[in-house]
Amino acid sequence: MSYSINHTHDPNLRSWVESANQQGTDFPIQNLPFGVFRHRDNTETPHIGVAIGDRILDLFACHQVGLFKELPESLQAACTKTNLNSLMALGSWASSTLRDRLSELLRLDGSQPPQETKILVPMASAELLLPAQIGDYTDFYASIFHATNVGKLFRPDNPLLPNYKYVPVGYHGRASSIILSGTDIQRPQGQRKTPQESVPTFGPSRLLDYEMEVGFFVGSGNERGRPITIDKAEEHIFGLCLVNDWSARDIQAWEYQPLGPFLGKSFATTISPWIVTLEALAPFRCASYSRPEGDPSPLPYLYSAKDIQRGGINLTVEVMLSSAQMHAQKMKPLRLSRASFQQMYWTIAQMLTHHTSNGCNLRSGDLLASGTVSNAEEGSQGSLLEITRRGSQQIELPTGEMRSFLVDGDEVIFRGYCEQQGYVRIGFGECRGKVTSS
Repeated sequence: MSYSINHTHDPNLRSWVESANQQGTDFPIQNLPFGVFRHRDNTETPHIGVAIGDRILDLFACHQVGLFKELPESLQAACTKTNLNSLMALGSWASSTLRDRLSELLRLDGSQPPQETKILVPMASAELLLPAQIGDYTDFYASIFHATNVGKLFRPDNPLLPNYKYVPVGYHGRASSIILSGTDIQRPQGQRKTPQESVPTFGPSRLLDYEMEVGFFVGSGNERGRPITIDKAEEHIFGLCLVNDWSARDIQAWEYQPLGPFLGKSFATTISPWIVTLEALAPFRCASYSRPEGDPSPLPYLYSAKDIQRGGINLTVEVMLSSAQMHAQKMKPLRLSRASFQQMYWTIAQMLTHHTSNGCNLRSGDLLASGTVSNAEEGSQGSLLEITRRGSQQIELPTGEMRSFLVDGDEVIFRGYCEQQGYVRIGFGECRGKVTSS
């Protein structure tokens, strides 16, 4: 299913939820991202919700009062679950059908809001939870600019390995340590060895970093031994979120050869709470990254004319940093970078297709992440490793503090949004985490 622009994207739509009509909101009626929540003041069962302005539409409550009675029974049942896995498993038709109904319910059309007090929850009074049970997590390396920047730090004469332009490089991450935005990050401990040391030591990471990434959740999965073709790949993607792939660079540098990322990555991965569906992103689709002349074309199983024309996403991502001193002095966070997700060398469809190309079976709720989003321009690098050139060029904060890597008390905030002339801006909310001591 290839999502086209339809009436749910109409820039003239307004909602009876007044905060959804305010300029700059991440969650206008044209967005309608999915998440999971419960009330802060009790221990009730989690419900699926949809962000609308500064409110959450409770899908369980909508079902209880009969607002979904015209939907297929399987879709009604999925709306009453405690996570999004069942809705994801139904496939793209289900999220599209539900989005159409939600847009109808929330639009301002002169009628009275349908039982507003029963179906709306203030976002400020809700506890947001992980949106799905994540069985597996895979992290890619899809930005050629990030790969080149990092390669230059370690291999100045040969920064990009020969396989990069042929294969979407990735590794299997740790699903059990995926946490929600707002959860503190305890500084990891591990083995690390500097060039000056003859033997490694064990202790807290001295080179803690973030990585600004975009994640995407698998909707309907595939059977083991049945790869997903490139032209069908997006039918198996439910939606996108923001991801912080926290990285202990000193632990990583000592352990990664010959098998790759391990304890330097597995201690924590933070995700934003709201999943923006592919259908919501339809107005912001664009051509995929244009490969420079001389670069090889993707192998046939990764090549699609449709993906070249519409495989990109005009999504802007930003990284902010706030130190403990900045927070105490009520200073605004410092923006460290801004980049476009459209500049990724590999598309989300290519990443998913390659993942299944050997017969690997993906399951509903699996999370795939893009790898660090960096562009060619200065100020677009999505990690401190790149910005500070491995710590050799420090950043000065508004307080006069200097940073090579993260210190205890630092809070990292990611934001993402899509803008396109003629359409309403939609946002991804925030993905944030504060570093605490070991």
